[in-house]
Amino acid sequence: MPLSRVPEPWHSFLTELDETASGEVYLHCLGGFVITLFYGFSRTTADIDTLAILPSTELTPLLKRAARGQELHRKYKVYLDFVTISSYPCDYEERLTEMFPGAFKHLRLFALDPYDLVLSKLGRNIERDREDAKYMARVAQLDLKVMKKRYEDELRPYAIGNLRSYDLTLRLWMEMIEEDRQKTKADKSD
Repeated sequence: MPLSRVPEPWHSFLTELDETASGEVYLHCLGGFVITLFYGFSRTTADIDTLAILPSTELTPLLKRAARGQELHRKYKVYLDFVTISSYPCDYEERLTEMFPGAFKHLRLFALDPYDLVLSKLGRNIERDREDAKYMARVAQLDLKVMKKRYEDELRPYAIGNLRSYDLTLRLWMEMIEEDRQKTKADKSD
């Protein structure tokens, strides 16, 4: 579902950021930026969360210009955020999808797939994350067995923090998604 047009203020922000790059740069994106701009959820977000900025030699120049409080953030009220502490499926790179092919000269933004995106939010588990998870389950028609297997195989062995908390959150989110599906089904039959 790659987008051909980047909405504002993201287009102007990314165009200026693109000028900072000295060559091709890959951003592995997650969070609200991906959920809203790539998967179409209507909610606000002010940052581009990234798990990786490659090559790593581009990390410092991009962040010096576009991180929170820097020039581009002050100008556009959005910013680039390099996520340093997060748990996410270890093989996520195999499933990345380019968001805006050909939109920029140097920048190439890639979105986590729906399962990886939802699983990357387990550790924080705030209300916004739960709403994002329900939305992604609806729009991507997540198979909960696939989600659980990916969690067990690719996230849990490498998770940062309390594993029991992750296990409980996953179980509660799966129940929440099932309840949301039942409610949606009941609403459609009324």
